[in-house]
Amino acid sequence: MPGFQNRAEAGQQLGARLLQYADQPDAIILALPRGGVPIGFEVAKQLHLPLDVFVVRKIGVPGYEELAMGAIANNNICVFNQEVLGNLHISQDAINDVIEQEQLELDRRIKRYRGDRPPLELHNKTVIIVDDGLATGATMRAAVKALQQLATKHIVVAIPVAPPDTLHDFANQGIDIICLQTPEPYYAVGSWYQEFPQTTDEEVIGLLAQAKHFVTSTGD
Repeated sequence: MPGFQNRAEAGQQLGARLLQYADQPDAIILALPRGGVPIGFEVAKQLHLPLDVFVVRKIGVPGYEELAMGAIANNNICVFNQEVLGNLHISQDAINDVIEQEQLELDRRIKRYRGDRPPLELHNKTVIIVDDGLATGATMRAAVKALQQLATKHIVVAIPVAPPDTLHDFANQGIDIICLQTPEPYYAVGSWYQEFPQTTDEEVIGLLAQAKHFVTSTGD
């Protein structure tokens, strides 16, 4: 059965596929919290690159929150899953209520994870954005859209596992995709990890602090 022992192993394997970006002065690893941060930590460690978070929040269907009807990112980016919206006929008021709630959580996480650090300077950067896997891909699409608006030079979406149809949705977006496994049937992201505990805020903050040494220790 394909899969990974845990996020650390998945991140190590992903880093091995991204060695061409090692030590590049204009490259940065961005992780989608929370689960993407342990992945990004291992990738940044191998490539000697800075690690930061890029906060995106899924917009769940009211009453079925695990089903994404879209996602939001910083800079007022909002991406919708039109197929879900079309099938469920959700009112605009209900959508707005969910967006308002998720915006509060997005702002909380940015403050919690980044503290008083200034906004990310991503103009003309090569951004490798990672997560522990994709399902519908809504949060990653929101992240990519936001990064494109920030005038990044090049975007690489790097994930351990994703369903083939979701990867297909990223075609023709002017980005590179690195994905280690595309199993079918897919089930859920956690199905492809033997150990898949929830990543806590404390773990995210701790890994970001440790990752500061990856760049300074190489003399950058």
